[in-house]
Amino acid sequence: MQSASVRTKARFATLFSVIALPALLALPLQSQAASAPGCQLHATNYLGWKAEEISNPWVKLEIVPQIGGRLIQVTFGGHDFLYINPLLQGKVIPLESKGYGDRNYGGDKIWPLPEGNRDEQHWSGGGNLDDAPFTLQVLSSGPTCAVRLTGPINPEVGQRYIRDISIGADTPVISFHVVMQNMSGYPQTWSEQTITEYPTSHPSGSDNFNTRFWGVTEVNPASAYLNGYHVRTGPADNSAFLVSAGMFRVHWNHIMQEVWIDSQSGWLAAVDGWTGYTMVERHRIDPTAVYPGKASIIFYSTGEPTPLPASGQTTEPREGPFVEAEMNSPMVELAPGESYAMDTQWYPTRMGEDFKTTTYSGVIGTPLTATATPAGLVLSGSFGVFYAGDLVVHLYGRGSGGTAKLMPVVPTEPVHLHTIIQAPQNTTRVSVHVIDSHGLDRGPLGEVLVQPAPSTDGTSGR
Repeated sequence: MQSASVRTKARFATLFSVIALPALLALPLQSQAASAPGCQLHATNYLGWKAEEISNPWVKLEIVPQIGGRLIQVTFGGHDFLYINPLLQGKVIPLESKGYGDRNYGGDKIWPLPEGNRDEQHWSGGGNLDDAPFTLQVLSSGPTCAVRLTGPINPEVGQRYIRDISIGADTPVISFHVVMQNMSGYPQTWSEQTITEYPTSHPSGSDNFNTRFWGVTEVNPASAYLNGYHVRTGPADNSAFLVSAGMFRVHWNHIMQEVWIDSQSGWLAAVDGWTGYTMVERHRIDPTAVYPGKASIIFYSTGEPTPLPASGQTTEPREGPFVEAEMNSPMVELAPGESYAMDTQWYPTRMGEDFKTTTYSGVIGTPLTATATPAGLVLSGSFGVFYAGDLVVHLYGRGSGGTAKLMPVVPTEPVHLHTIIQAPQNTTRVSVHVIDSHGLDRGPLGEVLVQPAPSTDGTSGR
């Protein structure tokens, strides 16, 4: 249960302000992708749907209000991140038509948790939360472009969802402010969940399966689950799951599966090893809160086509293949009219399937190393960055220190660092930071002790 300090009464909750982002200037001409300043917002037709498009020099977002207020596509560096069901492209299926399974359009959406038919405290998938038209309101354009999507009241759970989506002028970072409102006349307890579908085939929906796609998150060292995760659906010994070096990994392997992770890190990553494109999703974890089924993060994968009972030779239409990356809020008790907001951010970048972990400035493949040699201090590592700017090294040692610019970087290109710099002899520790185009330090990609180079007689020495 959350305290009243994180909730907002209904009379104040009909409108939610977008998180203010600083007015950003245009980037220097570091690449063609970053040559145009500002962000833009306009109505468009996307694959047959009436959509609202938000874009800046780095990313382009396609939002379709009439199919459950979905963010249907995110394009970054010419790469489409999200799965779109090829059977439903451009279609809007009436709510009264058939069941939920026939209306999975793809993209990114919001659901309540927990799911199931056990009692009224579980959502059975009915009502209009997932598919009904949302209303779209433009909140701002210029330095920050933002829209608000407001959904209808769902009669089954008594909730309404309101979601603000925004981007700045010159970074690829995407921000979400997701609100669930209790519109019933009695207290209710729910979690809100973001669901993002990533294709595991090229092109999306084809049989050209991408066996190098990975969903990744950090394992909780004090996990309530055996082995750090809980297999909710599918075989427990599924080879799609791997835990190594404190990280949980899952990939699509023809088996329908759902796995729950009680990660405390507050992030997940969708890593496409074929193309190198990676999306990091972040949300804030409350270590004192109760999460649905203890899970803060869930990965779901589609499986092979299922034979129809009447005939072993025909199959039901296959959704996918795709992997759902899901982030959960805590279970929150809301009095009538109260609301709760979950803020999330997406960070697109490019690196590769050697993804190890992430920081607030980028992703790490080969961790940073620093080796003292007669020629100078050798710095090495491979990364992807979230911001355009420069890599800068910080030098630390007894009685001295300093910084040095290493190389320019952009989010659409992998960063392969291997350089020699002249550093003070007493340098014992270094860190590498991303400094964006406005001079703002976005944080480290690594911090290590300086290692001596092996000597010619096989021992180490400096």
